[in-house]
Amino acid sequence: MQIAYVGIVFAVIIVVLALGRPLHEALAGGAAAVIVLFRVPPVTAGRTVASVLTTWSSLAVLLSLYMITFLQRILEARRQIKLAQEDLNGIFHNCRINAAGASLFIGLLPSAASMILCSEIVKDASDGYLKPKEQAFVASWFRHIPESTLPTYTGVLLMANLTGVEIGTYMIGMIVPVCTLTLLGYMLYLRRIPAETGTPPSASRGRDALHLFCHLWSLLLILLLILAFHFQVVAAVAVTIAAAILVYRVRVDELKRMVRSAFEKKMLGNTFLVLVLKDFIAGTGVLEQLPDAMAALPLPTYLIFALLFFVATVISGTTGAIAMGAPLAFAAIPGGMPLMVYLMCIVHAASQVSPTHVCLVVASDYFHVPLGGLIRRTLPVSLLFCVLMTGYYRLLTLF
Repeated sequence: MQIAYVGIVFAVIIVVLALGRPLHEALAGGAAAVIVLFRVPPVTAGRTVASVLTTWSSLAVLLSLYMITFLQRILEARRQIKLAQEDLNGIFHNCRINAAGASLFIGLLPSAASMILCSEIVKDASDGYLKPKEQAFVASWFRHIPESTLPTYTGVLLMANLTGVEIGTYMIGMIVPVCTLTLLGYMLYLRRIPAETGTPPSASRGRDALHLFCHLWSLLLILLLILAFHFQVVAAVAVTIAAAILVYRVRVDELKRMVRSAFEKKMLGNTFLVLVLKDFIAGTGVLEQLPDAMAALPLPTYLIFALLFFVATVISGTTGAIAMGAPLAFAAIPGGMPLMVYLMCIVHAASQVSPTHVCLVVASDYFHVPLGGLIRRTLPVSLLFCVLMTGYYRLLTLF
């Protein structure tokens, strides 16, 4: 019955969005449905809402979102993103590579706020050729490809830790899925962007590459601090902001304007509500009931776990699905790299259509499109990816 209740919660969100109401109303309606259906005491509901602002894992998401927006304001004021776009034009002379390559690169940052920078570059490269919903899909789809594979992300590290699969072996197994994700995004929308940039070819690609480094040094610094020195995202962005203020000689009056303009009330508010909804659902304990419910299905074991991981990810996000399902899956099926690759592909596909995925909220807010519209556009592609990866898993298990 509780699983049916979760279905009702998501139905409420979908109906509210279908009625043309704003996202914050849909998310608030979903949270209210959880409280009513699961009979959450008012005190418990209040503590859950407050925990988003007092628990560091949730607060860090909101802080990083604000701070990346603040850094974006500095880069905008000094035209760094625009100049980087021109450098990419010079190096590759291809708008498609600009949109996909920049999103893949920025996707190395393990922060939902990086969606803002991806969206800005995709918008510049595709304006006039793709509709806002299509731009949102391209930005989200390509930005998340690194998240499926790299050990800079919690999901990959957690799965490797629970299964004992070597990260290097896993990354080799993910070459085909990464290529598949890239090809799907290209065939659907990216190829509709003209390759021509409308600018003359570069006189010196080496010089353009050096300029690109100079214009994107702030993003590279964040990556370096996270990967090499194991900084938290918030700390890495804070250090980078301080360095950018000095390097670009940002004046006090500019800083005051940026502090105010970086506070995007709609984006931060929607993100807060997503985190609240996610915590409400996690508190119901419905995830623990999914394995028993799925076990009754007349499907091969690996498909049952694929369905389990997909549904659990849509409901509660990547981390909860992996923590709950990975030990069960590897106990029931001969595992190793093929199973980890397959389940991570399923998790990745499901995360692209989950209303609890903060990045989707950021992308929909940036392009001013309904979250439901973005999810509907992504769902068929995610399901196709799951089908293709099921075939890939069967092929891997033959060797």
